[in-house]
Amino acid sequence: MKAIADTGFLVAFGNRRDSHHRWALEIAQQISEPLLTCEAVLAEAAFHLGNAGIVLAFVREGLVRPAFEVAQHIPRLAELAARYADRSPDLADICLIRMSEIHPKHPVITTDLNDFTVYRRGRRETIPLISPPA
Repeated sequence: MKAIADTGFLVAFGNRRDSHHRWALEIAQQISEPLLTCEAVLAEAAFHLGNAGIVLAFVREGLVRPAFEVAQHIPRLAELAARYADRSPDLADICLIRMSEIHPKHPVITTDLNDFTVYRRGRRETIPLISPPA
């Protein structure tokens, strides 16, 4: 499976008490190559899990691979931040939107349907998502 990992997926995978843990385990079993992500997602996941070591293990063991450099995308990230200012997007979200534009065949694995069903690639294209069942 080729995909982009959001914070909620990583937190659910790393926390047995998370309500989406079983779903995250099922997704992880389908992964044949590291999921793409960004450093902002890794930082958020480490914060929510309260353990940077777990997140570093995700990278070391090949669950995820940081594949985005913010400095190379500042103009587009600024556009996205302005476009979605009413939603107060965090850096991780705008980086994932941009990553979805760069990797259009990669769905975003997320638990954040409130935002990711609103966000668009380009101007109007929906972002393909993998999310927990309702």
